[in-house]
Amino acid sequence: MNELILVVDDEPKIVKLAQDYLEKSGYRVLKANDGELALTIARHEKPDLVVLDLMLPKMDGLDVCRILRRESDVPVIMLTARGEETDRLIGLEMGADDYITKPFSPRELVARVRAVLRRASGEVRNQGMLRVGELEIDLEGHKATLKGESLQLTRYEFNILAALARHPGQTFTRAQLLDKLHGYAYEGFDRSIDAHIRNLRRKLEADSADPHYILTVYGVGYKFSDEA
Repeated sequence: MNELILVVDDEPKIVKLAQDYLEKSGYRVLKANDGELALTIARHEKPDLVVLDLMLPKMDGLDVCRILRRESDVPVIMLTARGEETDRLIGLEMGADDYITKPFSPRELVARVRAVLRRASGEVRNQGMLRVGELEIDLEGHKATLKGESLQLTRYEFNILAALARHPGQTFTRAQLLDKLHGYAYEGFDRSIDAHIRNLRRKLEADSADPHYILTVYGVGYKFSDEA
């Protein structure tokens, strides 16, 4: 293990709690108490994952996350003291991989860190071909088969499927999926993603009303099942 985790929060008690549990679980931990310092450390130390508070002095967590995502693929888990859905959506739209609402269980934090790192390492190992049960996705050949039979997918449908399947268990907002389809950010939400998802499910699922692969996360977006 021995991965390097950067914990960013301006509350010393939270940083200490996170550090203690992460180190007991075998991780190395770096600390920062403001956004500017977090960026400096991230650029120089290249952590394997960043635990990032939403509300920070000097530069808030959303700006830090936006810059990190522009400069690297480092996984980010966002911390927020507010439980409102809009905060979670904004964090995910900025590129966060997961979020935890304060107050949180330190054991839950460790579990989330493990899960996000596992997803990230799985993406690196499977850059050419993804296999999930009886579903195979050829990323280079831009085609997918189910039970050995080719799926007749449009370019948009394939790109959505590949984006979701690369990160099983990770929730994507509609805006994030649009960004992956078109290569640039859209403002707001475009419900055309819902139409693509419906078409994908009709081609992929045995029962599109009870999907096995592509799941809806109500109020947020979609994810690829990590139990498929």
